[in-house]
Amino acid sequence: MSTAMFGAPVRRHEDARLLTGAGRYLDDLGHRALAAAFVRSPHAHARVSDIDVTAAAEVDGVVAIFTYEDLTGRMAEPLPLLIPHPALHAPRTAYPLARGEVNHVGEPVVMVVARDRYLAEDAAARVVVSYDPLPAVVGLPAARSARHAVHPDVPDNVAAHLVQAVGEVDTAIAAAPHVLELDLEIERSASTPLEGKGVYARWNSDEGSLRVYTSTQASTSVRAAVAAKLGLPLVKVDCIAPDVGGGFGVKIVHPWPEEVLVAWAAQRLAALAPEGIKWTEDRWEHFVSSAHERGQLQHVRVGFDSDGRLLGLDVTIWHDNGAYTPYGIIVPIITSTQLLGPYKPGAYRCEFFSLYTNTVIVTPYRGAGRPQGVFAMERTMDAIADHLGLDRAEVRAVNFIAAEEMPYDQGLIFQDGRPLIYDSGDFAATLDKLKALVGWSDFQAYREQARAAGRRVGIGLACYVEGTGVGPYEGGHVQVETSGKVMVATGLTSQGQGHQTVLAQIVADELGVDFDDVEVTTGDTRRFGYAVGTFASRAAVMSGNAVALAARKVRQKALRIAGEALEADPSDLEIVSGVVRVKGAPASAIPLSTVAVLSNPLRYAFDEAAKAATQFAVGDTSKPPVAEDDEPGLEARDFYSPTQSTFANGMHAVIVETDPDTAEVRVLRYCVVHDCGPLINPMIVEGQVHGGVAQGVAGALYERMVYDDAGQLLNASFMDFLMPYASEIPTVEIDHLETPSPLNPLGIKGAGEAGVIPGSAVIASAIEDAEGFVIRRMPISPSELFELRASYAAGRVPGLRRTSGERTDPRTRPGHSPDNDSPDNDSPDKET
Repeated sequence: MSTAMFGAPVRRHEDARLLTGAGRYLDDLGHRALAAAFVRSPHAHARVSDIDVTAAAEVDGVVAIFTYEDLTGRMAEPLPLLIPHPALHAPRTAYPLARGEVNHVGEPVVMVVARDRYLAEDAAARVVVSYDPLPAVVGLPAARSARHAVHPDVPDNVAAHLVQAVGEVDTAIAAAPHVLELDLEIERSASTPLEGKGVYARWNSDEGSLRVYTSTQASTSVRAAVAAKLGLPLVKVDCIAPDVGGGFGVKIVHPWPEEVLVAWAAQRLAALAPEGIKWTEDRWEHFVSSAHERGQLQHVRVGFDSDGRLLGLDVTIWHDNGAYTPYGIIVPIITSTQLLGPYKPGAYRCEFFSLYTNTVIVTPYRGAGRPQGVFAMERTMDAIADHLGLDRAEVRAVNFIAAEEMPYDQGLIFQDGRPLIYDSGDFAATLDKLKALVGWSDFQAYREQARAAGRRVGIGLACYVEGTGVGPYEGGHVQVETSGKVMVATGLTSQGQGHQTVLAQIVADELGVDFDDVEVTTGDTRRFGYAVGTFASRAAVMSGNAVALAARKVRQKALRIAGEALEADPSDLEIVSGVVRVKGAPASAIPLSTVAVLSNPLRYAFDEAAKAATQFAVGDTSKPPVAEDDEPGLEARDFYSPTQSTFANGMHAVIVETDPDTAEVRVLRYCVVHDCGPLINPMIVEGQVHGGVAQGVAGALYERMVYDDAGQLLNASFMDFLMPYASEIPTVEIDHLETPSPLNPLGIKGAGEAGVIPGSAVIASAIEDAEGFVIRRMPISPSELFELRASYAAGRVPGLRRTSGERTDPRTRPGHSPDNDSPDNDSPDKET
């Protein structure tokens, strides 16, 4: 394959349109449509005893009001469980509208359709819903206590319980010279994209067809769900994702209640809504009725030797899945498997409990369980290093999987149901790059200078491995027009990642055409009807390889047809800048646009200009040279389905300063070394890393979801939900390592979530280093850090054993004896 475009920092195709305001988002559509609004539960847990819509129905302009009692057939059934799992023994999904009971604040109870959104909201405010409140289960401690149940038939609140183990963990830890125990916590956060959810649907009564526009990460899945719920043939439903103003995981779920309800109402009210029905989410609705993530409690028990090498690792996780489980248990599965990072853990056991609470559902948010897993492992690595007085980087290095050990089987089952086998990576080389980039070895001198000036600074690092490119498949269609333009379509959606640019680069190289001649369409089921979606750092791996395979088919056909026209062997031909020519004899050539004409008999027959161009190129022919068994047109479709996930990896290091008086935390430097295989477009990859780092910093220092004991979200607005400004996000310094994956034709690995994954872990490491006491809970605010300082001074928070930088290796300290490291002479330590 030509490398003219692959690896080039090409400016994004999309930017000119989006930056000049020419983008078309969901709310830019359907200006004459009727509008929907929803009555949502004000209670976290209650029975719905009565609904009175009398006053609402009297509002001028109201077209219809729907409750659960109006739903029939499949619409009256619960929403689908998208990803079943044997360990999910008590799955529960919501109904499109509440059926007798609500289980979190914000659950939809009534749908109002009116002439415009203002009237719909006014009418919704007049609906009187009578509730009988029930005890609310809020937070993991309340769920674990099982004093009250979210769902009466799940009395212990445990939706799922799973154990994965490799080796004899208890035996390994019992025999280990050193043992530590840690209790850790990650609080809830959420995606909060700039654009919330939204859906616009129009029913065509003449054709019996439905067109749905939705701000989604999975248009083909929404199409399938809506068709199933409404009992329509799939071919009668089109689903289009317009420009999407961010997703980060919250728009994976398919369908949302509003998507099926708006589509259903558009069909049911077709005579009254010829322009369709539209709903766009406001910010409060997004906070209380979309999805959250992150919340976990973790207990770690680890045994290790005097070099810091892991001998046994036992982790228990309690995961908050909210009120329902539409997305199964993907998040805790990822946490439990990706927790291992680049390390060989010796014996390993991870047990998790996924628990119901009366709070918003939990589905993947950028990183999808990995930030929690990395937090557990990297806090453990730092604890081991401090206990032994070893350099934190060296403790990690001694546990690395070596490059020559790839592929490496961790012995677990990953989220895709396949073995957790790392395909590529050189972790030692990545660490060397990171240490050089951040100046790890020189930091102690900088620390002393800062101390002399009355400043507190600390350095931290964190490592991660990220499973990317999960299956089952993605497809691509490539077509060369008679104009020479190349039209590319793939079913996955785009939310700003640069898919139109990256996929165009791949096709341009595969076909030998100019980058500007390639046009890419994503997320439109009219152009490509089968896809899985954009999530889990899979777009480039999956659709990139799919369009590459389709382009290779087109190239083979083009060379065959051109070979017949030029009377040359196809193997002697090449395509350069859209021209098929004989190698070494460029004057003997034919434009690819002419080959497209030759492949299309009807175009050849009816387009005189095309015919003239063809005759000029290949002589006076009576018909295009298309083989009898050939399909017309210069186009091809192909699918890529991986044998397993491919695993990217990286390491982050930060330097922070903590104010000695206010306890404010400032990130002074943020360094990243990332390995996603060959870089299709380095500028886009670095943009992805920058965005991820911003969300990682936000999740470590600013953003959290704060519930009271009654299940009310106390910060459900951008006035109360603390987001960092650009001034709080540091400049990101990036280096790359490229170890190609052997699993796909392009050798690439995903990059979309890399920046966010180690954020909490690496910042906790640096704050701990600056303050001299342990950090076990994230995110952390200045007030919390201030309180921790007081607790540390009072002896209630453990301090670090190192007092300035990395301590001396204990094996070289005077009086050290190897016998002191035996289990008989060194009782297990506990650090909580």
